[in-house]
Amino acid sequence: MPEATPGRAGARAGSGAGARGQRTVYRRFMHGYTQDKDAYLKRLRRVEGQIRGLQRMVEDDVYCIDVLTQISAATRALQAVALGLLEDHLGHCVAQAVEQGGPEAKAKVKEAADAVSRLVKS
Repeated sequence: MPEATPGRAGARAGSGAGARGQRTVYRRFMHGYTQDKDAYLKRLRRVEGQIRGLQRMVEDDVYCIDVLTQISAATRALQAVALGLLEDHLGHCVAQAVEQGGPEAKAKVKEAADAVSRLVKS
């Protein structure tokens, strides 16, 4: 079971399901996006509103192209959040691991490359 960077003293461990059924353990510590957390939450709430709007559009039998246009806008909004998170991850988590060196650095770079690959495929 892969393990993320150990947290600070007294951190609690949580777990989440990784890709392909793998489990990854995450420890509570300051993530790269922590400083921008409120902005990310605000953007995600806006996307959530867009999705609810899309549901209403379908319920109201709105013209297909108009629905597709709104889906495209919601997709771009999510992609913007993803790119911001990726930039924060590279600038904080990966940079910190590279500074420390060792196998952790290689693992973080691979993890980031995999995340980029998933974003490119989506």
